[in-house]
This record gives sequence, structure tokens and C-alpha cells, in this order.
Amino acid sequence: MDRMDDTSEGAAPRPQGPPSAPLDGRAELSEFLRSRRARLQPQDVGLTGFGRHRRVPGLRREELAQLAGVSVAYYTRLEQGNGRNVSGEVLDAIARALRLSDAEHAHLTRLAKPKTVKKKRATRQQHMRPALQRLLDSIEGVPAYVVGRRSDLLGWNAPAAALFGDWGALAPKDRNWARICFLDPRSPGLFVD
Repeated sequence: MDRMDDTSEGAAPRPQGPPSAPLDGRAELSEFLRSRRARLQPQDVGLTGFGRHRRVPGLRREELAQLAGVSVAYYTRLEQGNGRNVSGEVLDAIARALRLSDAEHAHLTRLAKPKTVKKKRATRQQHMRPALQRLLDSIEGVPAYVVGRRSDLLGWNAPAAALFGDWGALAPKDRNWARICFLDPRSPGLFVD
């Protein structure tokens, strides 16, 4: 009977299979929201029950959406497992409306916004062509240096090393213009406010 009632509200059918089979993320989100909505009665949240026989246990989707301040269509999509791009504010409002504990709220957030494993892109180390280093070396009396796409110092001439410090003595990962400006204790003396 409960299954038919949830389906009558336009919900996606519950997954079939043995009870020990793990739920997929969408079905688990759907089941979690449905179960938490079912445990609340209208009078628990200050709504009038109107004395009619209710087809579903607990709050209706419309009532919960109203309490959370979201549209019925939006909440229905979320309860059906379509929680992509749901904001933290909406999840907070739904958690308040459902009167979730801190642990349940955290669980709802994990279900609605699962961590995606992002592949770490291998960043290629930038190198400067030898001809460009020869050009830098040929510039006398003027500090010159070449900066890569992430502010990495790729090359410099002797006047630049005399003015800014011996960048060659730094580890390659520390040869970054932003890192030097903000983290090197000697850099404030190089620049005028």
C-alpha cells in the first residue's frame, strides 16, 4: 500500500531486489527524504490536518515544499533523486523543515552532493628555450626575467639576480614570482608601497 501511495505522487518506483542490495545514490536520496517526510505529521510542524484521510503517511510533498520555501516541482525532483546542483541553502531549509538531526543533515548533504573524484591533471613543467636564455644573458645593465603561465620564473639574467636575489639557489618549486613576493621575508624591502 505504501508503495502505491508514493507512486501516486509521481515518485519514481522504488528499486526492486533483495533487501541487502545496496541502493544507488539517487534511490538512497529518494528513500531517505521519503522516510523522513513520512515520520512527520502536519500538526508536528504547525499545519492543520483538515481531518481528512491521508493517502500517504506523514507530510505531503506540497506541505514540505511550503515549509522549506521551495517549489513543489523542485522538491519533487530532489525527492526523486535528481539532486544535481542543489544548493547548501536549499538542503539546510529542507533539513529544518524535516527536523533532521545534525547527523541526518550531514547524511542528506552527502546523498545530495556526493563527492566527485576529480582527476588531477598532470601539469607539465614549463621550460624556456635555450635561445631565450641566451637573449636574456645578452641584455646587460637591465634586469630581465621570463615568467611562465603560473608565475613560475623560467629564466633571468645576472642583473635580475643581483636585484631580486639568487633565484638559482631556490628549489625549482620555490621559483614562483607570487610565492617570492608574498612569502620571502626579504621581498617587502624590494618594493615601495
